Amino acid sequence: MKSRSPSVKPLVRRVRIAWVPAFVLAALLGMAACSSKKLPTAPAADTPHNVTLTSAQRQHIHLLTIARSSFHRSIETSGVVDFNHDRATQVLAPFSGPVTDVLVSQGDKVKQGQPLARVASPDFAAAAGAYRKALAAAHATDQLAATDRDLYAHQAISQREHAQAQSDAIGADADRDAALQALLALRVDQQTIAAIREGKPLAHGQGVIRAPIAGTVVEKTIAPGQLLAAGSTPCFTIADTSKMWVMAQLFDDELAAVKNGDTATVDTGSESTKIQGKVTNVGAVVDPDTRAVGARVLVDNPDGALRRQMYVRVQIYSSEAQQGLLVPVSAVLRDDENLPFVYVVAADGGYAQRSVTLGPRVGDRFVIPKGLRAGDQVVVDGAIFLQFIQTQ
Repeated sequence: MKSRSPSVKPLVRRVRIAWVPAFVLAALLGMAACSSKKLPTAPAADTPHNVTLTSAQRQHIHLLTIARSSFHRSIETSGVVDFNHDRATQVLAPFSGPVTDVLVSQGDKVKQGQPLARVASPDFAAAAGAYRKALAAAHATDQLAATDRDLYAHQAISQREHAQAQSDAIGADADRDAALQALLALRVDQQTIAAIREGKPLAHGQGVIRAPIAGTVVEKTIAPGQLLAAGSTPCFTIADTSKMWVMAQLFDDELAAVKNGDTATVDTGSESTKIQGKVTNVGAVVDPDTRAVGARVLVDNPDGALRRQMYVRVQIYSSEAQQGLLVPVSAVLRDDENLPFVYVVAADGGYAQRSVTLGPRVGDRFVIPKGLRAGDQVVVDGAIFLQFIQTQ
């Protein structure tokens, strides 16, 4: 009788997962997080670290101990050449009429009182005629007043007649002087006035435009036949170019450093020597377009190297001493963001980067308003070597 093997059924294990409330799950997760250990954070790769050198390498590093020192600031800026307005003038037509002759050309050097042009002017003729009449009237009344004084002294005329004669003489003299001033206002020369006094005829009755100052005719704006209007038609511009103005531009803190009397150097950019000058005025108005203030520099120009509207470079040397911390230009480097820094000796004997703020440059040094203190030791030679080691 065959034994009957029992049938084997696979055993299936059923796992029942109990429902866990959400707040319990959150608590368990929080406990797990608290029990876990925190891993240390790795330092950033680009964090600057102090540079340590061997004793042999230190021999190539030169240090400077920073201390407050006195310095005179120099400002380098641009400028525009202009005429010396104290020695330059525009010549307006002193009388009306057509131009008959122009006696000078642009670029000519003239003396004060030299004839520049002739004008057939009725204004001049009328002024000359008025002066002739005033001279005759004054001469006649003066003689009559002298006669009346003698008659009054001998009681030949009354007090009223004597006083009237003296009053007429005073009035005639005043008219004569006024007529003379009218001629002088027209810039009539003394030789012509003397000819009028002597009763001599004037050549063609022409007025002469004369140079009010000595200098160079830098502009001529009239021609023969042109009709001039008294007091309004520009005829010439005369300037003494032996001394010129250079209008330098100053910005922001440069204004406080520049004073009247400071010396300056003007560079035209050519191979000629630089021209020395002096600051004679610092403007009180800001240009609305450039936001700059003009500083006027007076310079000698005997060779005519400077010309109006020429652009030049100007360096002004401040006479006022200032105090501050200065480092050589060789000590200042730039980081990846182009920010300035220097290397200073750290407490551990290494060399650490120190960010600084650059002030104005004084010769081969920078003024450092922020970033350094008196007593800091700064690397002035070998800083590039330290930067190379630090970036490896």
